[in-house]
Amino acid sequence: MASGEGFLTDEQREMLKIASQNVETALPSPRLSSSPKSPTSLLSDHQLKVPAGGKAPTGGIAVRHVRRSHSGKSIRVKKDGAGGKGTWGKLLDTDGESHIDRNDPNYDSGEEPYQLVGSTISDPLDEYKKAVVSIIEEYFSTSDVEVAASDLKDLGSSEYHPYFIKRLVSMAMDRHDKEKEMASVLLSSLYADVISPPQIRDGFVMLLESADDLAVDILDAVDILALFVSRAVVDEILPPAFIARAKKTLPESSEGYQVLQTAEKSYLSAPHHAELLERRWGGSTHVTVEEMKKKIADLLREYVESGDTFEACRCIRELGVSFFHHEVVKRALVLAMEIQTAEPFMLKLLKEAAEEGLISSSQMVKGFARLAESLDDLALDIPSAKTLFQSIVPKAISQGWLDASFMKSSCTDGEAQNEDKKLDRYKKEIVTIIHEYFLSDDISELIRSLEDLGLPEYNPIFLKKLITLAMDRKNREKEMASVLLSALHIEIFSTEDIGNGFVMLLESAEDTALDILDASNELALFLARAVIDDVLVPLNLEEITSKLPPNCSGSETVRMARSLITARHAGERLLRCWGGGTGWAVEDAKDKIMKLLEEYESGGVVAEACQCIRDLGMPFFNHEVVKKALVMAMEKKNDRMLDLLQVCFNEGLITINQMTKGFTRVKDGLDDLALDFPNAKDKFSFYTEYAQKKGWLLPSFGSSATEALPTAAAS
Repeated sequence: MASGEGFLTDEQREMLKIASQNVETALPSPRLSSSPKSPTSLLSDHQLKVPAGGKAPTGGIAVRHVRRSHSGKSIRVKKDGAGGKGTWGKLLDTDGESHIDRNDPNYDSGEEPYQLVGSTISDPLDEYKKAVVSIIEEYFSTSDVEVAASDLKDLGSSEYHPYFIKRLVSMAMDRHDKEKEMASVLLSSLYADVISPPQIRDGFVMLLESADDLAVDILDAVDILALFVSRAVVDEILPPAFIARAKKTLPESSEGYQVLQTAEKSYLSAPHHAELLERRWGGSTHVTVEEMKKKIADLLREYVESGDTFEACRCIRELGVSFFHHEVVKRALVLAMEIQTAEPFMLKLLKEAAEEGLISSSQMVKGFARLAESLDDLALDIPSAKTLFQSIVPKAISQGWLDASFMKSSCTDGEAQNEDKKLDRYKKEIVTIIHEYFLSDDISELIRSLEDLGLPEYNPIFLKKLITLAMDRKNREKEMASVLLSALHIEIFSTEDIGNGFVMLLESAEDTALDILDASNELALFLARAVIDDVLVPLNLEEITSKLPPNCSGSETVRMARSLITARHAGERLLRCWGGGTGWAVEDAKDKIMKLLEEYESGGVVAEACQCIRDLGMPFFNHEVVKKALVMAMEKKNDRMLDLLQVCFNEGLITINQMTKGFTRVKDGLDDLALDFPNAKDKFSFYTEYAQKKGWLLPSFGSSATEALPTAAAS
């Protein structure tokens, strides 16, 4: 073919064909080149240049930088010497991706590229929740209590058992009566043996808190959940007090509160409620708990008549309720208390059952624990129940069929329950006392009421309740609360009590702020006022801060109080911060006391001075009268002040506590007084002896005063 302008020669066509083949063979193995190209770019490397003005050359391709490989193929080299097949590339070739040949003798796996693979971190609680669903589903299918209990034990994560309670009941609520009865039976079986009583309680609390959500999916959720709660009380896995306690934690408008109301009013207060609740979900595959209790009672009575321990153990085994053997233990002990002649039989039976492994150690402990919880009620029918129980426990432990840990745990649980009852009773009492104080403004009566309660360890709780109630009232009550704090500090509260009370207030500041809009500012004022009134000292604020969690709102309140104290004219402002309540400002009271004593010293009448002290209306501050009277007696060298103190004491105007407090304050300041009155210590020693003869001072004051005044005592 003649080659005209713009056409390729045969040789050029052959070269183009070879270049195309090179592209196709290079594409499947890109890692052989350090700078792989796309097919288009590879072809562009082999573009042929044809002279524009004549024939194409016949001796080769008219291009620059062409090399031939060992295979005879010509390869174009880049202008800057980089890239191209069979070339070394740039000194630093960072433009392209590096490719690793695993067949290369110098291959190093450490050079392999890597990528981060995200993985989901599993939450143990989520895993637990999934596992218990399958356990519950299997239990509803098989009705095998022991397998369910075993699976739950094997699952571990006992701290999550309250979620099991919630899931079991919520799943049963949406099913037939058969599953509801099965759920109640399983709960009784797991009680104390697998799931502890506090966990049972927490699980039901969680159910009550989620009652609003359950009511969305289950039409009669409130009624069903009330039945579960009532059944738990009847089956003795929840104490009757649970309902009253749980009510305090729930809003009255919540479905959970309605559940408790329904349980208390509709089910637990009905005649024969226990029997009705046991049979409420009829058609269960299980014998009801009440029927099982009757069978146990019958076999124990038969055993008392026959005395055949082997037969009794056989009957217990045939019941097939190893998870319910704690009921056998409890009823055997009750029968031993009711019938004195039955005690040796019952103890022998329990010992045999324990040694044979018929009744497990945990079931034995559980039975004793259940009886210990009901001793108060049992004592109404059997007056000697507590004494008998206390005599049986050591016997059982010494014979080896009751775990020795029961003694410690029963004491701890009993003490905890008694402590809770005592604290609840105290809280109710102090609310009444505080309300009466706000009405009467009678500090002396309030102090007498607190002393009658005789629970000084709860003083911080009283302070917390006092200020919380005052914050939700008017300035009058706030002023009264501050004045009362000063009185309590003098009479019966220690600085530590007051500091701990403020710590409790500050720890709950966020909760208080939900009910009281300006709670933080109010608390700061109470705290600053306590410092101004000498109830606390500035150093106490640092101690309070150290007991609070870092960065909590309570710490900010303390900082605010510190700012109030350091402000200009802080004393005067804080003394009047509640806008002139019923209480006197401390400085005003001191001025009035000074004036009435000066008038009396200059020839006043005792009766008139006593009336002025009475008119102050600050019996908690009468120690200041004592202090100033003693200092004035030293200053004026006039012992007439002792006559006034004698009359005040005889009339009950100044109590022995206030009198002792006044003498103590003078004793504490004797070193300073001696600078103005050189014979201050001698005079004070004389006054102390006089007061002790008259019975003004507490007996404890004598030893402390003598230790503080060695010089005076020696003289």
